[in-house]
Amino acid sequence: MAASKDIRPKITLQSTAGTGTRYITTKNRRNTPDRLVLRKYDKAIRRHVDFKETR
Repeated sequence: MAASKDIRPKITLQSTAGTGTRYITTKNRRNTPDRLVLRKYDKAIRRHVDFKETR
């Protein structure tokens, strides 16, 4: 049912530490048209690192 131009699409955030840890969240496409980067906890290395949006 979700259209390809959904206002709040689901996105995947992947760890920049190279551990393969991922988070799934949503973002508002109107407010944040660029790729999202959030600092979140990586369970594999037990510290906070940057997570970047993947497509």
